[in-house]
Amino acid sequence: MRPSGVVPTLLSRAALAAFLLLPTAAQAQADAGRDRFRETYQELIETDTSLSNGDCTLAANRMKARLVAAGYSENRFRVVVPEKFPKFGNLVGEIPGSDPGAPAILLVAHIDVVEAKREDWERDPFKLVEENGYFFARGAIDDKAMASIFVDSLVRYREEKFKPRRTIKLALTCGEETDAVFDGVEYLLATEPGTLKAGFAINEGGKGWLDDKGAPRTFGIQVGEKVYQDFTLTTTGPGGHSARPHPDNPITRMSETLARVGNYHFPAMPGDAVRNFFARSAPLYPGEKGDAMRIVGAGKDDAAALDLLSKADPVWNAMIRTTCTNTQVAGGHAPNAVPQRAQATINCRILPGTSIDTIHKALVDVVADPRIEVTLADEPGPISAPPPLTPEIMKPIEKLVAEMWPGVPVIPNLSTGATDGRFLMAAGIPTYGISAIFVDPDGNGVHGLNERVRVKSLYDARRFLHRLVKTYASAR
Repeated sequence: MRPSGVVPTLLSRAALAAFLLLPTAAQAQADAGRDRFRETYQELIETDTSLSNGDCTLAANRMKARLVAAGYSENRFRVVVPEKFPKFGNLVGEIPGSDPGAPAILLVAHIDVVEAKREDWERDPFKLVEENGYFFARGAIDDKAMASIFVDSLVRYREEKFKPRRTIKLALTCGEETDAVFDGVEYLLATEPGTLKAGFAINEGGKGWLDDKGAPRTFGIQVGEKVYQDFTLTTTGPGGHSARPHPDNPITRMSETLARVGNYHFPAMPGDAVRNFFARSAPLYPGEKGDAMRIVGAGKDDAAALDLLSKADPVWNAMIRTTCTNTQVAGGHAPNAVPQRAQATINCRILPGTSIDTIHKALVDVVADPRIEVTLADEPGPISAPPPLTPEIMKPIEKLVAEMWPGVPVIPNLSTGATDGRFLMAAGIPTYGISAIFVDPDGNGVHGLNERVRVKSLYDARRFLHRLVKTYASAR
């Protein structure tokens, strides 16, 4: 989540100083095998896993080969390939814990990526390029960074002869970016649920944010996410010759309706996770923003405070309320004819705890035209409550953050997007977004052009996640 505003000077200087410290001997030891990690990351990046031309099965087999080369047996990890989707392979496996009664930890990351056209990018999106302190490539962050880190950590645990108390499960899945075609997590839950069964899961999301000077500002943990749902609006009319126009024009009617939808704002309904976000973020924002955050964070539904935060940042607005926006329009059959049909898509991101049926009815009311049909564009996805933020989850994170980035606050947040966590949580597996990757204020081009990650941010996340998983796996 990208907060806006001014960072207190003292925090920025302290965080920046810690961020730029030269590596200590302990850190140097923690960085053992970094060149090999870079090779793993590069191999995964340069294995195209986009829907149009990619092959997740090839990528999964390459990551398995690295685990086998580290000394794991051939049958410890396997690639699950769905029969109807031969290029959508998923790598699953586990390191057994010493206590079979202790709930497992699931490390989940998707290895498929969003499409990227070479002619649009400044560099080849499927070649890892290191330049000016950044790695550039499609998937540099989303989500091949975490996938590579997880593979690397399992290799290092083998080298360290680490014996976890809790079983550590790995699932590198395919289809998160194109789940309307196929989704690996959904498939595994339906066909092999045991591969994912765990006490909790660590997933993508929960990134850290840097300020405009490159200093760490906040460390995020994703706890829950909004529900994705598309709605289709359809209207028809008699059509006719454009030389003899008449009032019954579907495009005109649809245009008027979309203006109403675009101007409508769902009521503010901040949940516990959002209030916690504002309460913890308030010290970073002196002045009226901070005051508004404190009010909302304290559990008060103050209209002025909610309005200020909604207008201050589109991300905050999306955390506070359900949002629906017009995304696609189609209509007409000829340039010289009154249209006979118009259709539009409205994309909604629904707050946890609000039913899709409630939003459907609200849209019908906003459309306010019985001649326009409002239908679900696809079957509703799963709805689940945010996972609990227990001391067992939070304390190890807070301790490591304090060591690696002194003074940087740990701030849980609700994702306004969607990940495979929604399927896992609906299956009863509490899922936390903990990437530990610090990103720039502009979001680093994820899902867009010239996706990038700071080299230091990637290597720091590698150290953090390696230690965090080890701590969780050893806990009683």
